[in-house]
Amino acid sequence: MAQSSSVPGFIYKLWALVEDPDTDDVICWSLNGNNVKVVEEQRFTKVTLPRYFKHSNMSSFVRQLNMYGFRKVIKLDSGVVNHVTSSTIEFYHPCFKRANPSLLENIRRKVSSVKMDDTQIQQEDIHRVVKNVQQMKDKQDNMKEKLKSLSRENKDLWRELAYMRRKHSQQQRLLKKARLLPLSF
Repeated sequence: MAQSSSVPGFIYKLWALVEDPDTDDVICWSLNGNNVKVVEEQRFTKVTLPRYFKHSNMSSFVRQLNMYGFRKVIKLDSGVVNHVTSSTIEFYHPCFKRANPSLLENIRRKVSSVKMDDTQIQQEDIHRVVKNVQQMKDKQDNMKEKLKSLSRENKDLWRELAYMRRKHSQQQRLLKKARLLPLSF
């Protein structure tokens, strides 16, 4: 297939990659021709990707697929997601079908739907956020002071407890001595 100027470069390369019979052992069409299957992810990433693209990063490849509207195919077996141990991954796009290269012109990169008006933050919102952050900082500082105070009180209580134990021990010794002394009237 000759590259049409209206087909994005990534899509054209992907088509060439899937159509190439030499790559069928790592990437190919699904049996019905509606999905792209990465059969052997390790070899695909290390050997095949760098031949067609400027990288060998599977995450980047999947990100590109997502940007063009491809979706990962999740196999369901009786209502439960099938966790297959194989390294096969399938992707679907309604306009990427075997024997239908004319559909490729319909695949476009997704455009952000955020409008500029939506991204502008109102000045009062900024002031409210700054005020909230300052209040949280003040509360945090207050909590730090309370924690320091409690820590000091805790140390004082431990010191007092040690002092009381020594006093108690001394009184116990005195009582023992007093019991040992004969009573004199």
